[in-house]
This record gives sequence, C-alpha cells and structure tokens, in this order.
Amino acid sequence: MKQQKLKTLLAFGAIYIIWGSTYLAIRYAVETIPPFMMIGIRSLTAGIILYLLSRFKNTEKIKGENILPLFTIGTMFFLIGHGLLAWAQQYVPSGMAAVLVASEPLWVVGMEWFFLKDTRVKLRGIIGLLLGFGGIVYLIASTTGITTSNNDFLGSVLIVAGALSWGGGAVYSRVANVPKSPMLSSGMELIFGGTLVLITSFIIGEPSHFHLSQVTLESFFGLLYLITFGSVIAFSAYVWLLGHTSVTRISTHTYVNPVIAVLLGWLIANEQITAALLAATVIIIISVYLVLYDQYRDRTNKLSEGFRD
Repeated sequence: MKQQKLKTLLAFGAIYIIWGSTYLAIRYAVETIPPFMMIGIRSLTAGIILYLLSRFKNTEKIKGENILPLFTIGTMFFLIGHGLLAWAQQYVPSGMAAVLVASEPLWVVGMEWFFLKDTRVKLRGIIGLLLGFGGIVYLIASTTGITTSNNDFLGSVLIVAGALSWGGGAVYSRVANVPKSPMLSSGMELIFGGTLVLITSFIIGEPSHFHLSQVTLESFFGLLYLITFGSVIAFSAYVWLLGHTSVTRISTHTYVNPVIAVLLGWLIANEQITAALLAATVIIIISVYLVLYDQYRDRTNKLSEGFRD
C-alpha cells in the first residue's frame, strides 16, 4: 500500500512539474525545428525507447484488438493535441499556451458527462464550466497585441482545439482496449502518434525548409528535454495514472502547469505577464477547481455509500 502511494505521488509530481516546464522547452525547440517535425521526432523516439523498455520488463505483447485503440489515442494525443500546440507556440507565449491548455478538465468533464454517463455536473460544476469557458474567450480575445504575429489569435484557438482532442483521448482511454502495461501502451501510442505527425510534416513540406546546421543548442536541448522528461517520464506516469485513478483527478495537473509555465516564461524567456494573462489564469484555475471539486466530492460520497451498504 505504501509503495502504491509513493508511485502515485511521484507520478502526480511528474505531470505537475515536468509538464509545466515543457511549454518553455517547446518554445525553444520550435525556434529552429519545424513544429510537426519536432513533435514527430520527440514522440517517435520516446515511443521506441518505452517500447523497448517494456519488452525487457514484461512479456505482454500487442494484440490485434489493441491496434485501433492505440492508434486512435496516439492520433488524439500527439498528432492533434501536441501537433497543434507546437505549431501555435511559434506565435503564442509559453505561459499563455499553458493557461489555454488548462481548459482540458472542462472538456474532460463535459465528455464524461455526455458520453460515459458516469459523471454528474451539479450547480457548482456548471458555474465552473461557464466561468472557465468565459476565461478562455477572454484570454483569446485579448491576444491581439501580445505578439507581433498575425497568427497569434489562430494559435490560441488551435491550442484550445488541441486540449479538446487530448481530453477526448483521455476519456476514451478509460474504456479503450489497450495493453495492461502502461509502458507498452505509452510506447505504442507515441509510436503511432509520432509516425502520423512525421507524415504530416512531410505532407505540408516542413523538411524542404529545414536545415540541420540551423538548429541552435537551445532547440536541441529543448527537444532532448521533451523526449526524456516530457514523453518518456511524464507521459508514462500519466498513462499509469489513467489506470489507477480517475481522469478528473489526473486533470488537476492543470492547476499547477500554467503557474509553472508562466513563471518559467517570465524568468527565463522574458515573456510578459500581462493583466489579461493573470486575470485569465485566475479565472480558469478557479473554474477548474469548481468543476473538479464537484466531481471529487460526488465520487467520494458514492464510495462512502458503497462502504455503508
């Protein structure tokens, strides 16, 4: 029991702290590496590492019925979720990107409510959902003038779309027929997703504009950090948690990620902390708290009733 609690604590620490820092790493990586190519290399490399490690640790193999679910989750997580995020971070500051991704639990609760029918949204949760969506709209509407690019508004919208896709993948993974081994599942999802992202990179012509000699040390180490910490360590922890606790509880990483991302962006990359960004951060975090607290209390009450019965 103590070992299980320690694993859970370390896994939450990984997705809280490491994922909060990956936004800055993405910002540096896409400075000289095309975004889809960067995500493809990151995902495919990390996936191969995890797959090989899983082969050493256990004998479980991929079954035919596992392929489509793993392919679907890999698409939602990496092609859409990470691919859109990386493209957008060419124009959107890392702290702001993290705040927009913090909308993920709102999408998760909405999809669990609508599709899985095992989540009830009460008045507190409804208020939280409305508040969160209002915060997202406010932050996106305030993007004009934050960057000098004409793509900042589009980038913000695509980040939210990516968060929606990631949330959908997380909800689907609860019922998907995937291998029991978190490391094997993580590896195959990363391999499928990374392959798709690289194919997309070639389709849109990124390799023709890429020159290895132009890659800076900041971009190289950003990519290396994303592979080792962001994917191999943190994503493995995330998939492990999906099999041991609720998606809603796991989504609490969005409380911490934007705070870490905003602070790192300010301290290291000299990103501006505007009044709009601070206000939206507070609004979205409060909204996520209202939604997740409502769900956590509801499930705790159900568990207590089960014990009494």
